[in-house]
Amino acid sequence: MMLNRKTSGSRWRVRPDGPDKVSGRLPYLTDLSSPDMLYGRVLRSPHPHALLKSIDTAKARSIPGVRAVLTSADVPGLNRFGIAKPDQPVFCEDRVRFIGDAVAAVAAESEELAAYALAQIEVEYEELDVVDDPERALAEDSVKLFEHGNVLHRNDYGFGDVEAGFAACRFIVEETYETPRQMHTYMETEGGLFVPEADGRLTVYAPTQHGFMDRMQLARILNRPEDSIRVVSSPIGGSFGGKDELNVQPYGALLALACGRPVKVHHSRWESVRAGLKRHPMKITMKTGTDENGRLLAHRVRVVSDAGPYSTLSAEVLNFAVEHVLGPYVYEAAEVESVSVFTNNGMSGEFRGFGGNQAIFALEGQMDRLAERLGLDPWTFRLMNMRQPEDPGPFGQPIAPTDGARLVWEALPECRLWREKAAATAERDRLPWIKTGYGAAFVMHGAGLGVGIPDPAGGRLRLAEDGKIEAAFGYEEFGQGLLASLEQMLIEQFGFAASDLRIVIGDTDAVPDSGSSTASRATSMMWQSLRRLRPPFVGALRRQAALALGIAEERLIPGAGGIRSADSGELLLSYAALAAGSTEPIAAETSFSFPTSSVDRVGAHFLYSYASVAVKVEVNTLTGRVKVLNQFHAVSAGPVVNPQGYLGQIEGGSGMALGFTLTEDAVMDKGLYLTRNLDTYLVPTIADAGGGFEVLAIEDLPDGDEHGPRGIGEIGSVGLAPAIAQAVFDAVGKRVRKLPIDPEQLQEQPNFLPKAVELR
Repeated sequence: MMLNRKTSGSRWRVRPDGPDKVSGRLPYLTDLSSPDMLYGRVLRSPHPHALLKSIDTAKARSIPGVRAVLTSADVPGLNRFGIAKPDQPVFCEDRVRFIGDAVAAVAAESEELAAYALAQIEVEYEELDVVDDPERALAEDSVKLFEHGNVLHRNDYGFGDVEAGFAACRFIVEETYETPRQMHTYMETEGGLFVPEADGRLTVYAPTQHGFMDRMQLARILNRPEDSIRVVSSPIGGSFGGKDELNVQPYGALLALACGRPVKVHHSRWESVRAGLKRHPMKITMKTGTDENGRLLAHRVRVVSDAGPYSTLSAEVLNFAVEHVLGPYVYEAAEVESVSVFTNNGMSGEFRGFGGNQAIFALEGQMDRLAERLGLDPWTFRLMNMRQPEDPGPFGQPIAPTDGARLVWEALPECRLWREKAAATAERDRLPWIKTGYGAAFVMHGAGLGVGIPDPAGGRLRLAEDGKIEAAFGYEEFGQGLLASLEQMLIEQFGFAASDLRIVIGDTDAVPDSGSSTASRATSMMWQSLRRLRPPFVGALRRQAALALGIAEERLIPGAGGIRSADSGELLLSYAALAAGSTEPIAAETSFSFPTSSVDRVGAHFLYSYASVAVKVEVNTLTGRVKVLNQFHAVSAGPVVNPQGYLGQIEGGSGMALGFTLTEDAVMDKGLYLTRNLDTYLVPTIADAGGGFEVLAIEDLPDGDEHGPRGIGEIGSVGLAPAIAQAVFDAVGKRVRKLPIDPEQLQEQPNFLPKAVELR
């Protein structure tokens, strides 16, 4: 199905949250306020690495209108946070390890007063040597950020005899690929409103991708029961993984409880830059070889990932990268060595693609280089070495079989863009300094958290007292279209009308724990939940309606507005009347886990989506700038739940990948950000996305497949970089190994000017 409004027909619907978002009427959580609220601010280290000798808060505390000044001594529980490993201090006690480290926080009657109070806190530091390069951090004589050293996590994997494999190779390619520190640059920076309630509970209004995880972490920090904390976590003005971890929540919560008044904390863009998460910069070295026919014999990989100063999910990102540097190909032997390293650079963490972006850029680069050495068409070379449906996954694990890899491979040569490439001639360039090229990449991307990581799912349906069908899920809406997808599934699978529904998400008091809104899992798990909920819930509706109407259950069906005749479709009983007359609650709830592989390998995935990506680019050899003209994405991810959301996810992920490839790099020097704001950090706009964008949704799944739609939230973001890199090579014959692409690498001295003309 080629996705656009015309081909999607009546399934193309207005998003339930769309009008309020585009009109600006929708209040985000950081827009909330309270009449008697205070303003919170956090004092952060000016140094990337230093001993914390002393903190004197007396002056700040004495300022009229300053209601609280907190340090590590004021944390009643665990002075640490982190989803997987709580090692990041809420407030530093003796040492700071990056310029986002918090040492104190204040609450005051105004923002200006809070800022003034921060300036009056006197902190004595003793600066230490900065560890700003992960390779150097691994050296024996490097400064140690922790007693155990600078290694956060290692993950090695291999099979077969790699040395023998290389000895048998006819062609070998070796290359080192480097990827940037990318910002999430969400519209809404981190923030929230924290309200101590009259009954002693705390309500947290703060954007996050997993409200229950935030609640658990806050309970540890505050030393209070989880059920004494309510986390309201949606709607969110963008996240992409960046708000998966705690950010302002510990400070707002501590200040609110200390003052007994609501406290608002909201990061400026610079505060978001210095303290927030970024995509992991990685250096990936690959050596890959084939026999004389192009069969992959040996593949050796070394991955070095810059975690920054604390763990968050850096180990899990590395695990994902290790899986995806092997990817969709079959090797006789492979060996992967990887390490995630602590440094004094900014925090690295969760980001759309989760390590797949870096891994696939490198892996696909190897495939293109090997094809060139072999004199083979790069797309044909991929097919020769592609995993088959019955093959295990990259870690040798059982996976859900599909023919998605072959289907997306076949789709690319048939697309308009690739047919145009085949017809192009040497005269395709419109100006001597404008060079046109075409490139493609192949993607296999895992969904879910993987083996060994708790991955709960589930939801609840209930006929509420007012007659609304209430669908409650513990997921978050942060722009990905979750509300629209859930509404569409309820309409299409149950026959309800949109006006019959009330969707409840993002409130730990009101929803079951459905797991995190990450890892391309939410839509899949909602689909699975509704499939499990439909028999008991529809059965309860029909049973109670039969009692009220005196009609046999089998003659009744739920439909738009209420219970209808199965024969004529006539409306017999509204949902409001059914709710008013029911003798028992009409509800159903389900709880289960994301499907995982039966293998003892932490992080190994069971469900995969596949994609092929083609691009057409122009390279201006005078400026070295690359412009993407057209894109094609063929995606095999099972049934399309929401055509508009599907297209939007691929478009949005592609836009993020465009920045990753061409313009975005949060540059650091000696642990300090040189890129402090969006005036120097260049995010692509709609004008940079190219004039043509086609998405082919391949919905085929094997007969008997019970897993339904696969996630597509990330797959649009992982294949564009290697496709652009190959298109650049096609245009100017230069290989890209480092992102974002450096324009200087592509600049050429013009040879089309008369010799008498001297460029000045």
